[in-house]
Amino acid sequence: MKRIFLFLVTNVAILVVLSIALRVLGVDRILDEQGVNLDLRSLLIFSAVIGMGGSFISLAISKWSAKRMTGAHVIEQPANETEAWLVNTVSRQAQAAGIGMPDVAIYDSPDMNAFATGMSRNNALVAVSTGLMNSMQRDEVEAVLAHEITHVSNGDMVTLALIQGVVNTFVIFLSRVIGHVVDRVVFKVERGHGPAFFITSIIAQVVLGILASTIVMWFSRQREFRADAGGASLAGRQKMVAALQRLQAGAGQAELPDQLAAFGISGHVAQGLKRLFLSHPPLEERIAALQQAAA
Repeated sequence: MKRIFLFLVTNVAILVVLSIALRVLGVDRILDEQGVNLDLRSLLIFSAVIGMGGSFISLAISKWSAKRMTGAHVIEQPANETEAWLVNTVSRQAQAAGIGMPDVAIYDSPDMNAFATGMSRNNALVAVSTGLMNSMQRDEVEAVLAHEITHVSNGDMVTLALIQGVVNTFVIFLSRVIGHVVDRVVFKVERGHGPAFFITSIIAQVVLGILASTIVMWFSRQREFRADAGGASLAGRQKMVAALQRLQAGAGQAELPDQLAAFGISGHVAQGLKRLFLSHPPLEERIAALQQAAA
């Protein structure tokens, strides 16, 4: 319930900010002055503000929201040897990757998982679950941390937000165009917009959004291969393979809130068309890619 509440509050806050921005820019209307034709310029600005703005506001508050969704505790001063090892390992890897020291956190969960998020390479958060710490050897945890540090050094969070923003922009733009055409051609509305415009736009946005998400998920899967390769470079290939094999043995136990699923070390398993909507490649494919690169 707490996670759902925080999610709703965050999205309402984003909508309020974007609505104010649209009014300031004077593009809260998408029809021309006569109320007959679409003002494509205003519609594109409207779509970009909502699409790009929402994506980057979510990125800007990603550390804050991630900590509250998972209950992650940032290690300010290590309380024990395990926390000290975590901080030292992340510090060493961050220095090797040429990025600023991320915040290091632990969150209470039996699942084996970890994630990285943040709005820049020098302002990131790396978090691991208690389940991962308890289930993996330290060499394997080191590889997982290296994987997450590589995500940060590659700027994957920013790039994913940019791609999501562009996709959102075109989905919003095209759904309004489709709604306008249906309103004018099918329902013969001559001025303004009738109920058909809003209903059609919502349906089109949902359908186009589902289709467009396959583009975002494709990129997400590619970045996982790159992060595995980077993790192998920072921690050692055998450690990275061993970590993925440990995750494979505990398949189905690596759950994160939906808003953070793409940032975890592993994701869901699916077959057929459902694979198009996976944020992570199957673990066996990731292991094979590392082993092939070694050969």
